[in-house]
Amino acid sequence: MTIPAYKNPTLPVPERIEDLLSRMTLKEKAGQLTQWFHLGPDHHDLIRKGELGSGLNANSSTAGNNPQERILAECLNDLQKVAVTESRLGIPLIFGRDVIHGYRTVAPIPLGMAAAWSPGMVQAANTIAAKEARADGIHWGFSPMLDIARDPRWGRVAEGFGEDPFLAGKLAAAAVRGFQGNEQDAIPQQFAVDRIVACAKHFVGYGAAEGGRDYNTTEITRHTLHNIYLATFKAAIQSGCGTVMSAFHDIGGIPLSAHSSLLTDVLKEQWGFDGFVVSDWGAVWELTNHGIAADGNHAAELACNAGVDMDMCGMMYLNSLPDLVQAGKVSEERLNDAVRRVLRIKFALGLFENPYADPNAAQVVHLQPESLATMRELAANSMVLLKNNGVLPLRSDNLTICLSGPLADRRKELFGCWAPDGQDEDVTTLKEAITGRLGAETRLHHYELADDAVKLARSSDVMILAIGESEGRSGEDNCTTTIDLPAGQEALVESARRMEIPIVAVVFGGRPLNLTRVMDWADAVLFAWHPGITGGLGVADVLFGDVNPSGRLPITFPRSSGQIPLYYNHRPTGRPLPGGSRRHSRYVDSLDSPLFPFGFGLSYTTFEYGNLQMSPTPQTPEISITAQVTNTGNRAGTTVAQCYVRDVIASVARPVRELKGFERVMLEPGETKTILFKLGPKELSYLDDNGHEVLEPGRFQVWVGGDSTAELGTEFEVTPDGKWVGSR
Repeated sequence: MTIPAYKNPTLPVPERIEDLLSRMTLKEKAGQLTQWFHLGPDHHDLIRKGELGSGLNANSSTAGNNPQERILAECLNDLQKVAVTESRLGIPLIFGRDVIHGYRTVAPIPLGMAAAWSPGMVQAANTIAAKEARADGIHWGFSPMLDIARDPRWGRVAEGFGEDPFLAGKLAAAAVRGFQGNEQDAIPQQFAVDRIVACAKHFVGYGAAEGGRDYNTTEITRHTLHNIYLATFKAAIQSGCGTVMSAFHDIGGIPLSAHSSLLTDVLKEQWGFDGFVVSDWGAVWELTNHGIAADGNHAAELACNAGVDMDMCGMMYLNSLPDLVQAGKVSEERLNDAVRRVLRIKFALGLFENPYADPNAAQVVHLQPESLATMRELAANSMVLLKNNGVLPLRSDNLTICLSGPLADRRKELFGCWAPDGQDEDVTTLKEAITGRLGAETRLHHYELADDAVKLARSSDVMILAIGESEGRSGEDNCTTTIDLPAGQEALVESARRMEIPIVAVVFGGRPLNLTRVMDWADAVLFAWHPGITGGLGVADVLFGDVNPSGRLPITFPRSSGQIPLYYNHRPTGRPLPGGSRRHSRYVDSLDSPLFPFGFGLSYTTFEYGNLQMSPTPQTPEISITAQVTNTGNRAGTTVAQCYVRDVIASVARPVRELKGFERVMLEPGETKTILFKLGPKELSYLDDNGHEVLEPGRFQVWVGGDSTAELGTEFEVTPDGKWVGSR
């Protein structure tokens, strides 16, 4: 018996796709473009009829905020068996899950991962996540989130890589490579059996939601859209990201799930994206709430024609697309294009030949010692030392420690938002981590458990205060009007200060927080983010000096909520203050500068930058920028060397500084290394309102140092023929 061409694995995939398309009814095509959530026996009939193409393993639209059922390969195999053996064409399902920062082995939140400034560590963490998820039968993760965020009140700032498009773009590419196992900058023709498809979200500009409120409208100029918000997505697409998620909000009155100029003209045509676009949860139907669609049929018409290929949890496509095609409101060519894109990913995942997951794989893959060690290293390297008057690092013996604060012995709080597969019992708390490493002569008092807390505290050598946010105070639909610490925590630090012993504040959080008073009262402040399953161990590694802190801020820390939005790469005004301060339109009740600038972080040693030089790069249009960095302290340590550029005179006002290079540099005490940054047309150009690169002749400034306020700088000039001359 001759098998259909689409079932023949020896044939080219495009040929198989066309054969399968030719056999499908309009309803079956619409089914491939339909995803539904929390699938079970009640959905077998829809699957049997070929009217579901994907399952979303989540119990609600904000699944990251709610307890989730454990995903079991056996359950997904049961659903897959219905699709493969009982439907007319046997097209397998693709199963998605919110694999945001780790899977069972939970990593630091993405904002914390970004603080390590290490694409390699991000790739490693997402490789672990992909392998663990695929072992459970998951094929598709809704990450990385690439929304540039300048308002830390927005709860989803925790899910992204911060405020800078250059850093976020490098980490976006690394995340895609980790999830998908890309060896080339293209969607894999064949995914490895232990990798999943990545999903760049939320396309695009969601981080600019007004007031820092989820789902809110945005106002973004075309210039800012192309140079800030689209840049991270372009980096992900150029690295081969397989899927993209359209966002909830609107830009200029056009909701993103109906924005054809962005979804089709820019993403698919200009950038050449050949994966598929999925809407965010219910976003197709929500076009009616936006007031641009009269009903579900109209919403499906607008979204499909704009370029949304799959309807997540809305049923609009299934219910409407066949009639819309027959009525000529959606062309069958457009419908087929969407189905091709979905089928291409299913074939690349090998689902037609290997649709089922190994029920025994999870117990072999999950929570492996090497995975836990990787996450512990990432957690420790993500932590940012904000202050230290010499109290850190702590010694491990002959010491009396008083541990206090609401997060000292908490488990799920270390996960942060969007960790649906993390299990509380797998977490090592900060108290447990400290207890596990203390020497025989060291004593630990847990303040909250002591009968005579004040007496014990005053008899201690040091107090560690674990403060900050719970996991439920950030993430989707968890926005705040203020970035102040939760109620009572400042008072706790102030009261601890009266006990006249050194205070180390360990701050857990999913966003920049107002730490102005904590900085005044504490002797050392370590910002630990929500550091994941091994976060307590990572904090202890830093506190006791096993790891010299090297984390650097991927987002500006304001002094107060009233400064928001506050970001380093702002444009100049016509009235800058003397000394290059932010702008003349200052506040009368606050310093204009941030509490901590972008890129900031301390170490247990010190670093000095010098000897900045420029030279041409042979046979290229690049400029080589070199500088020397020296460890001037008495401990080995790692700094993050950062290179910033300013286009001084251009046709449009350009940012006062833009990150264009960074490198983690490990140095022994007294050691000096020369670091190299190459600046070419890509680094020196900006994008016009149509997304085209513009490199204008003129003067450029460049700085190299440890954060965005680096003072070691020089300048050069780009000539009209694209060459450059050195500083004058």
